[in-house]
Amino acid sequence: MATRLGDIWMPEVARPMPLATSPWRPMGCCGIRHIQVFLLFTGLVTAFTMRINMSMAIVAMTSESTFDWSMQTQSVILSSFLWGYIILQIPSGMLAARYGGKILLIMCIGINSVVSLLIPYIAHKAGWKGLCFCRFLQGLFQGGTYPATHYLVSKWIPIEEKGRCVSFVYAGAFLGMGLQLLASGFIIDMWEWPAIFYSNGIVGIIWLLCYTFVGSDSPQKSKMISPEERLLIQTSLGQVGEQMTLKTPWKAILTSVPFYALLIMHSGHNWGFWTLMTEIPSYMGQILNIHIKTNGVVSSIPYFTTYALSFVFGFATDYALRHKWCSTATCRKVSNSIGEFGPAIMLIVLCQVPPGHTTACIVLLALVVGLNAGNLTGFLITHIDMAPNFAGRLMGLTNFAATGVGLIAPLVAGAILKDEKDPKQWHIVFYLASAIYIASNLIFIIFGSNKIQAWNNPAKDIS
Repeated sequence: MATRLGDIWMPEVARPMPLATSPWRPMGCCGIRHIQVFLLFTGLVTAFTMRINMSMAIVAMTSESTFDWSMQTQSVILSSFLWGYIILQIPSGMLAARYGGKILLIMCIGINSVVSLLIPYIAHKAGWKGLCFCRFLQGLFQGGTYPATHYLVSKWIPIEEKGRCVSFVYAGAFLGMGLQLLASGFIIDMWEWPAIFYSNGIVGIIWLLCYTFVGSDSPQKSKMISPEERLLIQTSLGQVGEQMTLKTPWKAILTSVPFYALLIMHSGHNWGFWTLMTEIPSYMGQILNIHIKTNGVVSSIPYFTTYALSFVFGFATDYALRHKWCSTATCRKVSNSIGEFGPAIMLIVLCQVPPGHTTACIVLLALVVGLNAGNLTGFLITHIDMAPNFAGRLMGLTNFAATGVGLIAPLVAGAILKDEKDPKQWHIVFYLASAIYIASNLIFIIFGSNKIQAWNNPAKDIS
């Protein structure tokens, strides 16, 4: 007999012991595993500050007449990050399994930090093409961020602590975007735009040094962890005994209707997400006429809203399922509908707001982005519901397609926005995003499934 644990099959002897009967108890709130969790959280904060910093910097780079770039050229620059990001979506999972998550994460933050320090010089010397190359490199190595983090989370967090620790780690992405947008306006106002990249690079190197000395691939490899805490984690996760790997049922996955519904949903979400992430600062400056310093503060509000609502959605869905108010499928699709239909409706309403009503526009934009938190307990967790043995592989596949869509979205926005000061052209961008939000979620509601698929349990091979 064997028991499943993610993509690994364990002998029956390795079944995790319930925490109540384990001879070990959690080592307070500051064990080595909690330090690892904090480092992963700050790692995502750091990665996402460097992912979104161009959205604010490019507003100052062009408005100060430093660079005379058209809106279409700006859209190319903003999308160039994704050219690299898409390449390692699928391979990075295999790289993490082969070489460990620590080295992958170190390469991600390290190379992003060095490139960030070089961007001001290269932008002046090589223009927008050089800047695109820098962003391509940053995207390429950030392609391993999530696979590396997934790998490390699976090794370090006991089952009994997984919910709160995982929520804390991945909320770092939203916090990073919010903090970067908030700080960028003040940084530009005080030291001009190059300081954004210098500050990101310095913070990244500081994180890199801390993680290099304190971080570890697993409790087994950590030199700092106590034997008691190591045994606690191993016992909880069942990381003992002979391990068996599962053959990936590629044919079954690629002919599965629920899988394609999930892929379309993920892609549709990314269209709206990347459109808003790259274009909101420009919309704030060009249409709402918000000063660069205020622009950063206001542009950060939607991401802080998402950060806060992510915990609300997590608590609400867990509470509903625990009290059996609805089925898992209903819970996921209701949550996802709030996260997709909600932003679509808010964007449509935004297009009806008369000129001059700046506060109303800001509130609506906060709701557009903030309500996206519903997908965290919607389609994003459906990968696990459908096939817990292959959730990582499914995420790699859907995120690969969704990243491709996210790459196209800013380019389409740039092609539409011939005159960035024309509200009607911005309305076309927003209406298009709304239509894609609605269409993709309808497909997910009709064809998506949260039932465990038959191909979740293929033939097993001893590794």
